[in-house]
Amino acid sequence: MRLVYIADPLCSWCYGFGPELAKLLARHPDARVDLVMGGLRPFNREPATDAFKRMIREHWDHVAAASGLPFDRAAIDREGFVYDTEPACRAVVTGRALDASRAPGLMKAIQRAFYRDARDVMRAEVLADIAAECGYDRDTFLAQLESGDMREQTKQDFATAQSMGVSGFPTLGAAYGPQLYLVTSGFVTDDVLEYRLAEIDRLVAQRPA
Repeated sequence: MRLVYIADPLCSWCYGFGPELAKLLARHPDARVDLVMGGLRPFNREPATDAFKRMIREHWDHVAAASGLPFDRAAIDREGFVYDTEPACRAVVTGRALDASRAPGLMKAIQRAFYRDARDVMRAEVLADIAAECGYDRDTFLAQLESGDMREQTKQDFATAQSMGVSGFPTLGAAYGPQLYLVTSGFVTDDVLEYRLAEIDRLVAQRPA
């Protein structure tokens, strides 16, 4: 099984979806997951308004109710908070380039750091600290994170997501050769994922050779 997961570490629904995907993968230990960073709000430079923060808190309440995961509202309450998801996406792209096997764990760690622990994951130094906690060499990671190559690769991920027509996260696809089948666009539970994958398997098996 090869899955393509288009996500953004700072998408709250992706945070909520993580445990559901983990349950699915626990039942399919041979599954391969290709991470593509979608870019929820990349390159934003404007400080968040009070109205925007209220809207974000409402989203978080919905995700918390659906997933049971913890949220610390202090993450967005700091003075001058700018909701730019590009650095976190670039951190996952960097982790993928340095050691792809650790990249899913790094994305989860960034999500926990932001949503649960209210760490400032827009800062490169904080992202490098998190990467070191996941087993990456901090200095190497930081240098790569700030490199032009990683910035360009992150933009390429965003372009890939756009070329697929993906506009919402999380989005999960199942690949059969060159064909990609949509499993979900949005939060669903692991039993729904399992059912939809079985349906895709059935449809693919019925295709003419």
